[in-house]
Amino acid sequence: MRPITAGAGKSAHPKPVGDTRKILKQLGVFESRNVTLIERDGSWPIIWERARGVHVRDAEGKKYLDLTAAFGVAAAGHANPKVVRAGQRQMAKLLHAMGDVHPHALKAQLARELSRITFERWSVTGRVRRSQRQPGTGKVIFSNSGFEAVESALKTALLATGKPGVIAFSGGYHGLGYGALNATHREHFRRRFSPQLGGFGHFVAFPSRLEQLEETGQEIRKILRRHKIGAILVEPVQARGGIYIPPPEFLPWLRKICDAAGALLILDEIYTGFGRTGQWFACEHTGTLPDLICLGKALTGGFPLSACVGRADVMDAAWPISSGEAIHTSTYLGHPVGCAMALAQIQEIARLKLCARSTRLGKFLLAELARVHSPRSQFTCTPRGSGLMAGLELTLPNGKPATQVSLAAIKALLQRGYIFLPEGEHANIISFTPPLTITRAQLARAVAALQTVLATV
Repeated sequence: MRPITAGAGKSAHPKPVGDTRKILKQLGVFESRNVTLIERDGSWPIIWERARGVHVRDAEGKKYLDLTAAFGVAAAGHANPKVVRAGQRQMAKLLHAMGDVHPHALKAQLARELSRITFERWSVTGRVRRSQRQPGTGKVIFSNSGFEAVESALKTALLATGKPGVIAFSGGYHGLGYGALNATHREHFRRRFSPQLGGFGHFVAFPSRLEQLEETGQEIRKILRRHKIGAILVEPVQARGGIYIPPPEFLPWLRKICDAAGALLILDEIYTGFGRTGQWFACEHTGTLPDLICLGKALTGGFPLSACVGRADVMDAAWPISSGEAIHTSTYLGHPVGCAMALAQIQEIARLKLCARSTRLGKFLLAELARVHSPRSQFTCTPRGSGLMAGLELTLPNGKPATQVSLAAIKALLQRGYIFLPEGEHANIISFTPPLTITRAQLARAVAALQTVLATV
């Protein structure tokens, strides 16, 4: 759950104080009450008014340094000028097309580009292990949000293998649509809807240490004996689960298990993709070739568009040639504005060398976080990360999560002008997923502010 927070800071472009109260009142009256947490005193949430680069301003004109990239979306910076212009030009030319009926050129261009930067690039650059088959080209199913990309992959796995079961991992988060929810682990999201879930998801422990692999392997083998498993679905790094990074042997090991079992390996890189962990895609750290990769968030830098990209032979084995009525589609499939922004976003990530930048700044950030400590040893601080996906876990002396400390720190940091989010089931991991354009100085200031706050909460 996200924390209750209050905002403050220097006002550069003040607006009437009543704006925030009015907006919150409207939300309270007209939006489902489960969506936005609204404090009675109006202190939470802040109302985002505009964002540029690494900064956000609220409705009162207060300025914040964003350490979240708005859930990892703004990899090339908020409102990256070239990405914005691409979207504006496309809106003026063609605002909407016809999904699976009459296509537009940009949908073809983006499908081609996604094949190029995934399966084709992995073949040419040798970024996959030699023992794996050469991936060739990729084929794409476009969607609007991340969970839809996951559901496209789940459908593909069923059609390609004829086996409905899916193995997923404890702490995993793959979205909240009914298909994806079968593979999303946390009971907070699943419990109330369990009577309507299909029950095809089977969960095993996510290993954060090498010695845990054997236990996870025993669980997987037991499930494979009892159920017809068509896919293993995994995040290369668990983001919402708590910035958990598995040992480097993990993904290659899963690849071998899938090959032996006749199952597909689905990598959910919705959060980790497009430079977040220091490579274009996190699977490249271990040279692991997926059968299907799910992309979203930073794909467009701010427009609802996602994609499931699969090996061409897998996609062709799964999906029949269209007879004029697609069996999986949507009204906004491959939206022209989203495609235009995605093509510009990919160019910006390459032009600005953001993958390499993420690697350099990630090392600097971990070194800074390693110096963060608790006064009087009231709790322990454990940093971990890959590129600019990092977290600081807070734990009490008795080994329990320091949830209240984490949430209090995030509240205090927002008051100081820093936007953070907690991660993990117990919300005791303070996460860093800033725009990849952030500077060392800005990261250092954010960590220093965190240390100051932890000394007072």
